[in-house]
Amino acid sequence: MEPMEASESMASGDTPRSYSLETLAVRAGQERSQFNEHSEALYLTSSFVFDSAAQAAARFSGEEEGNVYSRFTNPTVTTFQERLAALEGAEACVATASGMSAVLSLVMALCSSGDHIVASTGLFGATQQMLGSIMPRFGIQTSFVAQTDNAAWQAALRPETRLLFLETPSNPLTAIADIAALVSIAHARGVLVVVDNCFCTPILQRPLDLGADLVLHSATKYLDGQGRVLGGAVAGPRRLTDEVFRFLRTAGPTLSAFNAWVLLKGLETLQIRMHAQSAKALQLAQWLERHPRVERVYYPGLASHPQFDLACRQQKSGGAIVSFTVKGARQEAWKVVDSCRLLSITANLGDTKTTLTHPATTTHGRITPEQRAAAGVSEDLLRIAVGLEAVVDLQNDLDGGLSSI
Repeated sequence: MEPMEASESMASGDTPRSYSLETLAVRAGQERSQFNEHSEALYLTSSFVFDSAAQAAARFSGEEEGNVYSRFTNPTVTTFQERLAALEGAEACVATASGMSAVLSLVMALCSSGDHIVASTGLFGATQQMLGSIMPRFGIQTSFVAQTDNAAWQAALRPETRLLFLETPSNPLTAIADIAALVSIAHARGVLVVVDNCFCTPILQRPLDLGADLVLHSATKYLDGQGRVLGGAVAGPRRLTDEVFRFLRTAGPTLSAFNAWVLLKGLETLQIRMHAQSAKALQLAQWLERHPRVERVYYPGLASHPQFDLACRQQKSGGAIVSFTVKGARQEAWKVVDSCRLLSITANLGDTKTTLTHPATTTHGRITPEQRAAAGVSEDLLRIAVGLEAVVDLQNDLDGGLSSI
């Protein structure tokens, strides 16, 4: 059973386009069983029973739709795929075990030895490492360019370029790529555009509406929203997601049914959380910008952000990630981290609990110093993923460390 189309969900005769995002986040994709349950069912099973040998053969060959084996078909996972596809305005979606397994599945499905990728220097550290260090072993090369330099993206294109791969806002400096402009550059050369939409989610940004070919997610982050489970996803047109599905069916980087069920519960509150956390992030960013021990603040919702105007056009808000540099170096940055008693010292993000990270030694610690420098990840940089606590409490917690520098 291949990933289902988003239009197959909701009530009879309805399509996702009939509803608003907040409704889709709660309702899309659910197909009730014979028990007519209100909450989505959790199907913890490895396999499914067939009515006959002929039906088994038809299911395995793809001639008949239906569940076969939970490595690649499971009703709970299908519901999550349906719902996320509806939110992104995608034809179909393939769910994976984690965000990095989504990156792996996409690249392995769509690229072959001899192909070339152009990617942003602002990608998440593990994504940079996969594209820059692991994929060359399979004959897939990547050129890294500045996120905001459209001319550099164009200049890096080769006849063998297959993908433009970007993450906007970037991690951790929140640089904004002009999706529509890069789509124009790529499509003129027959190149696909992939956008990691982890920071914004479809609530704040819909890359497919701007012409992107595929959207990628670490569902571990905001889609879950409470730091409970791992998950990933690739969404877009069926002609491309079918390729990803075929890789997943064989290679098995599969989202578990339980994790899919938890993620479905996360999606129900996605809109509320994204708007609330973004509003708090803006307040915290404005406070940090005024703090005498802060050198610079990186937040797309601030007028001081280099791509503020683009962010206003492309996103519904600045998002919930705030990065800043302290006046000093690693020692001073670590002093701020170690002084915190409320903010969680962890590299995860997207949680309702605010987290604090020193990217140079954690999320971007495995890439080379040269790559960190190109990405702007300096030793004095800290990243905050703002949760749902009172902003005044976050300010007071940070102020102790900042004031002691």
